[in-house]
Amino acid sequence: MTTNNPNQLPVTTSPWSIVSLISGISSYLVLPFLGGIIALITGYVARREIKSSNGALSGSGMATAGLWLGWINIILCVIVGILIILLIVGLIAGFSGLGPLSDWLNSFGY
Repeated sequence: MTTNNPNQLPVTTSPWSIVSLISGISSYLVLPFLGGIIALITGYVARREIKSSNGALSGSGMATAGLWLGWINIILCVIVGILIILLIVGLIAGFSGLGPLSDWLNSFGY
């Protein structure tokens, strides 16, 4: 974006906000948990940098999108991790003769 005032520098996009958005998107495609963490760190750095630049930097929307994508990815990873732990505990308890999984398997004659 350029300005009409010749004394004022053109507004540039914060590189941190670009990194935040890219890592937020890649956290769903390539780097599940790590990409989310990178998106959060770079997103907060970008927002602080944009706020302290007094209008010289833009990219607040990209930083916010990267933060949202990062937080949602981390929450989903934690939920999947908890479900995997519960599945493993349930399988161990079921195969040891404890819990409802063994009753369900016994109903099929196993």
